[in-house]
Amino acid sequence: MEVTQVLLNAQSIDGAVRRNAEESLKQFQEQNLPGFLLSLSGELANEEKPVETRKLAGLILKNALDAKEQHRKFELVQRWLSLDGNAKSQIKACLLKTLSSPVPDAWSTASQVIAKVAGIELPQKQWPELIGSLLSNVHQLQANAKQSTLETLGYLCEEVSPDVIDQDQVNKILTAVVQGMSASEGNPDVRLAATRALYNALGFAQANFSNDMERDYIMRVVCEATLSPEVRIRQAAMECLVSISSTYYEKLAPYIQDIFNITAKAVREDEEPVALQAIEFWSSICDEEIDILEEYGGDFTGDSDIPCFYFIKQALPALVPMLLETLLKQEEGQDQDEGAWNIAMAGGTCLGLVARTVGDDIVPLVVPFTEENITKPDWRQREAATYAFGSILEGPSPEKLIPLVNVALTFMLSALTKDPNSHVKDTTAWTLGRIFEFLHGSVVDSPIITQANCQQIVTVLLQSMKDTPNVAEKACGALYFLAQGYEEVGPSSPLTPFFQEIVQSLLTVTHREDAGESRLRTAAYETLNEVVRCSTDETAPLVLQLVPVIMMELHNTLEGQKLSSDEREKQSELQGLLCGCLQVIIQKLGSSEPTKYVFMQYADQIMGLFLRVFACRNATVHEEAMLAIGALAYATGTDFAKYMPEFYRYLEMGLQNFEEYQVCAVTVGVVGDISRALEEKIVPFCDGIMTQLLKNLSSNQLHRSVKPPIFSCFGDIALAVGEYFEKYLMWAMTALQSAAELSTHTAGEDELIEYTNSLRNGILEAYSGIFQGFKNSPKTQILIPYAPHILRFLDGIYMEKDMDDVVMKTSIGVLGDLADTLGSHVGPLIQQSVSSKDFLNECLSSEDLMIKESAEWAKLAIGRAISV
Repeated sequence: MEVTQVLLNAQSIDGAVRRNAEESLKQFQEQNLPGFLLSLSGELANEEKPVETRKLAGLILKNALDAKEQHRKFELVQRWLSLDGNAKSQIKACLLKTLSSPVPDAWSTASQVIAKVAGIELPQKQWPELIGSLLSNVHQLQANAKQSTLETLGYLCEEVSPDVIDQDQVNKILTAVVQGMSASEGNPDVRLAATRALYNALGFAQANFSNDMERDYIMRVVCEATLSPEVRIRQAAMECLVSISSTYYEKLAPYIQDIFNITAKAVREDEEPVALQAIEFWSSICDEEIDILEEYGGDFTGDSDIPCFYFIKQALPALVPMLLETLLKQEEGQDQDEGAWNIAMAGGTCLGLVARTVGDDIVPLVVPFTEENITKPDWRQREAATYAFGSILEGPSPEKLIPLVNVALTFMLSALTKDPNSHVKDTTAWTLGRIFEFLHGSVVDSPIITQANCQQIVTVLLQSMKDTPNVAEKACGALYFLAQGYEEVGPSSPLTPFFQEIVQSLLTVTHREDAGESRLRTAAYETLNEVVRCSTDETAPLVLQLVPVIMMELHNTLEGQKLSSDEREKQSELQGLLCGCLQVIIQKLGSSEPTKYVFMQYADQIMGLFLRVFACRNATVHEEAMLAIGALAYATGTDFAKYMPEFYRYLEMGLQNFEEYQVCAVTVGVVGDISRALEEKIVPFCDGIMTQLLKNLSSNQLHRSVKPPIFSCFGDIALAVGEYFEKYLMWAMTALQSAAELSTHTAGEDELIEYTNSLRNGILEAYSGIFQGFKNSPKTQILIPYAPHILRFLDGIYMEKDMDDVVMKTSIGVLGDLADTLGSHVGPLIQQSVSSKDFLNECLSSEDLMIKESAEWAKLAIGRAISV
């Protein structure tokens, strides 16, 4: 097959030619994979071929080695490893040869493919000569070979984990890369490739950063590169500094003064991409120090591993003025542009992080700037003054801020209605939102919102909701936090007199012609939901009146008019928002008997609407509708059974939706809600549900995050159906045992530990539901054989010492359930377990009340089981 022509055809503008070519490529790949990959690598390496076909050949090669979905990636890796060794050697030779091609598109594609192959082979101890042959290329005279090789080394460091390459080779890679970065490298493209490669290689340099001389050398070269005449090199070098600030925070002290000078100069004088990275350096230092201070609570004894160097505190007098200057560099129209990011925004974000790092110390440095600029004729000064003030409201103590806020509030309410500039109004509304978020509500002793100013605040915010979309969206946000602060005020809320007017204004906003801009419609519904959620019994009749209104809106979106795909997208978004709104209303009205009783007249119609929503194909909408049905099941209780025959097929569809796994996870949760609501009335549907859940667990195509909720769901079902669960017990217990074994042998990254804990929690919730479901049934005996395994599991979790509080509480709960349900049958077994002694005692003395209560209950249950 003439592969060049087919690759050209695959990029043809004629659809039929293109499809035909894609089909030929697919057949070639299926009939003769080694031949297919060889001809692609030959095409990529052949200097006589057109650049378009070389590039596409490389791209297809790369996609034959890697995929986004984990299970697909695993298949491709296995497929490559089992390929004929001779073919692999030829392919790799072609790839390495392409690195010295004069055509940038060809070598740059080859360098990515080489890194993908290395990512598969190096961990298997294959292709040991790769790094050596790359390093010998770096010393060639041709600039393009140097450049392509450095780029390859960078990609390679991105693909493989540091433990795969031994230190000797790491040293050689770093030497080559740092040499390529140095000012003596005359070719700017080579220097840029080297700087970008260092960025990826920093994770490998642990040993080198622990050695003073090597670290000094690397830092010197990076700092020199920030002064290069080429803006791309300066930017890449700044990016290296940002990465170093988080990876090697504890090694920065000797360099921090120089870095301050470099970054300050860049922020004031350099081009935007470089200045943004210079600000990012300080934001990154803030992140590090915030984490350290949170973790250690600020009391550093000599033995803490990572001391805090208080870089931000020391830099404050120079850092804050530099950041305040950036706030005056706003761009026209940045408020309308969703993805906008510029120096002023980066500076304000960094200022907010500085406030969280140092607390009260920042206030005297910012307030004079605000006072001086807030009334200036130039809008930039007024906006910067407001932005600076809004940025420091999280971090400092309420005692320090409230006196200032009391003065500022009146001024801002007036600015929000009277300032001629839309930027200033946008930032003012945002700042009011921050005031209500951090300084209003149960956390604060002296309220900033009083009977005297509440009316004015509401009036101004509702007025602002008629302003341009970006200002109106921020006003909705401020109202959201205003409502949230009154969540726990008792029977009467200061917002009650305005409730009707607030709801009406928000509904009006959702119907604005321009509500699609600046997320305005979404913000209005989110605020409406919060206003309803935080409302008190006094306004329940008004919430009830909202039900038919929102139902009508949802009904209108379902009436079948022919829509363009763009309109359908908007329609789906609106349906999702309305389902979300109904969910909040159902939860609110379902939480007290009198309103629940009145609400029930709508239940059939609402369920009818939700079922119609499922007929539309859109994942987000399905997710929202599922959540709303969960709330409805909770509110209607056993009456929900009448909807099951019709709803069941959508439930099954949700459980089978592996592609959009969030929908699957939400559906699993709703099965739990329905089990709790229906109790034994769910029995007729259990065969189908349990079969599908067990299938989901054994599939390697379902995202792993859905598996913990499936186990919890077993517990909900078992609790609902009691001894009827016997039918599924063997299957469920087998799945639980194999998952339990997996989850006690894990050491790894934080992310993995987090997942392991959620998996353990799901397994424990399943055990708990099964034991409680069988309690007092004549069939409890059938659980006895499983007790030894469960106790081993509990001991295993305890011995690993990496459980979080949630798992601690469920573990000790399961120990209690075991003793409570099986009594004297397991007494002796429990006495032999570690959990019943050390773990129980640890939980009994826990500061967490929930854990303590669970432990006290478990202690009683164990006492009864042992004393018999």
